[in-house]
Amino acid sequence: MIQLGTRWLVGDEPPSRLPQPVIDAVYEVEGELAEQGVDAAEWSWTLTWLEGKPVVELDDETTVEYDPETDSAIVTAPEG
Repeated sequence: MIQLGTRWLVGDEPPSRLPQPVIDAVYEVEGELAEQGVDAAEWSWTLTWLEGKPVVELDDETTVEYDPETDSAIVTAPEG
């Protein structure tokens, strides 16, 4: 089964079909951006599916991947 990706703006509700740890990680990243004073109002998240697992990427290349074995999210910050 092919799952289509989607995009949503920072601050909007993530797709409900995402695993809860990924949703929690998205909110955590958004909270950190707000704390740092980053103006991310125009930024979007992009959801793609790789081998049935969600991968969410922010416009600044922050990535959230899902590990179904541990039911956890892995956040990778952009280098630089």
